[in-house]
Amino acid sequence: MRVHVAFTPGEQTPAPIGIVIDVLRATSTMTQALAAGYRRVLCCAEIEDAHVLAASEGPAKLAGERRLQHIEGFDFGNSPREVAGEPAAETLILSTTNGTRLLVAAAARFEQVFVGSLLNLGAVAHAARETGEDVAVLCAGVLGELALDDAYCAGRIVERLSGDRSDAAVAAELIAASFASPLEGLNARTYGPPGLEADIDFCARENLLETVPRFARMIAGAAEIVA
Repeated sequence: MRVHVAFTPGEQTPAPIGIVIDVLRATSTMTQALAAGYRRVLCCAEIEDAHVLAASEGPAKLAGERRLQHIEGFDFGNSPREVAGEPAAETLILSTTNGTRLLVAAAARFEQVFVGSLLNLGAVAHAARETGEDVAVLCAGVLGELALDDAYCAGRIVERLSGDRSDAAVAAELIAASFASPLEGLNARTYGPPGLEADIDFCARENLLETVPRFARMIAGAAEIVA
């Protein structure tokens, strides 16, 4: 096994297995939603696509954000805490600024795609190791640029993967090792306006869940994610 890390969405990484990370907050939200009992999460790039999917794939609930702001008409924001309770429908449709776009792109490039976060840190690393294949850890970043919170999470996953490391994977491990705690690692990035502290605290909880979300198929341009 060889382990690669892509710190930004535009980087090309040669591996059959991809682990998508948008730890604040899209991949944490997906993981928590499936753990709470949603049957699937449909990830789409555009708000308009989400509304079309809700009409064709419902009953469904809409969740997401644009530039960290709640989307008018959506049921939830991009918050794992908001989807932690009893599921309001079988399907959650999620559209975010960075994470869902990367997931849709990764679905077209990799043979298998897993969804990673600190919430399912050990479980997603175990699932990737079990494949025995080369793995690329893919960071959503922020508007195409590196985000330290995703780099930190990538390093924590790399720590749990055996095999050779690319230079970027080594760099991710060094980034992760430079922070004393998960919360410190996530707060290394200046994340949005005040009021998101509770979500950041939630996303910093390691190994809370055994759920490993994975890409299943494309539906009308959306990536269907199941556990």
